[in-house]
Amino acid sequence: MVTVAPGDELRALAAALGDRATLMKPLGPLTTYGVGGPAALFVEIANPPDLDAVRAVLTDRARGVPLFVIGRGSNLLVADAGFDGIAVHLGPGFADLELPAGDAGTPLVRAGAALALPVLARRVADAGWSGLSWAVGVPGSVGGAVRMNAGGHGSDMASCLERYRWVDLLGPEEGTDDVAKLEYAYRSSSVTASQLVVAADLRVTAGSSEKEQAEVAEIVRWRREHQPGGSNAGSVFTNPEGDSAGRLIDEAGLKGFGIGTAHVSEKHANFIQAERGGRADDVRAVMEHVRGVVAERCGVSLQTEVRLLGFGAGETGAVPASEPEQESSVDGHGAGGRR
Repeated sequence: MVTVAPGDELRALAAALGDRATLMKPLGPLTTYGVGGPAALFVEIANPPDLDAVRAVLTDRARGVPLFVIGRGSNLLVADAGFDGIAVHLGPGFADLELPAGDAGTPLVRAGAALALPVLARRVADAGWSGLSWAVGVPGSVGGAVRMNAGGHGSDMASCLERYRWVDLLGPEEGTDDVAKLEYAYRSSSVTASQLVVAADLRVTAGSSEKEQAEVAEIVRWRREHQPGGSNAGSVFTNPEGDSAGRLIDEAGLKGFGIGTAHVSEKHANFIQAERGGRADDVRAVMEHVRGVVAERCGVSLQTEVRLLGFGAGETGAVPASEPEQESSVDGHGAGGRR
């Protein structure tokens, strides 16, 4: 296996970015699969002042280099060979949370893009606000949830997002737009390759902390009862219209099927588990085997919702930074929905 290596262009970028940049940073530990290789160049944006500095360097020097924004990595599989481009990650300075005042006319929660959705759900519930308990079941980030219209347990971002703030990593453009700008569809939006979501305002309603905490606890209980733990990225395939991907995989007799260090979960057939210290290429091989067998036995072509980074042309989820009109790579924020 050939592992990616930074060329002169990325080394120059790293030098310009200083201690914000790391060459050959392992990405596997930043994902819920826990497997996969390094990014040729990893950039940590710790806080808003860092963001301005990074944008200046990327705008000047990064055009034409593949760019991917990674959040909590809950919907991402990185190839064992790694990613031959720039991986951008938001740090703790973007994990702030501002709760609404008690007398707010239309109460809004303002959340930073790096804030974990389960943390958001619990803190909002503890404060007695209703409407975001569903987010405790989605182990991604706020930014990724905005980008991907993440959801679960009967709700999603489209139903509660009021507006969001974004910046262009490759230019001076930035703004605050309402939810209509996103043109939401199932697990997709209009966010482009170089646009980075940095914050979101989310609608809530007044409730009681006891009721909201109970709802959060029930969602957590349901997940533990029905979904496997361990190293996975939640639901691998989207549900076909009027059916369940998990049911189809189970019907095809694939529960427990494995290749190398990866296997289909015995508990939920739409989950693929990775062994600690395993291989991302094995996970990918199981995905492709499952897709092929279900197509043959059930006549249904399953579509994956897991982002594949570094596996080959057209499959990485990362778009060259000089082509912002193409589909965005920002869904690497990692807010994959769970079913």
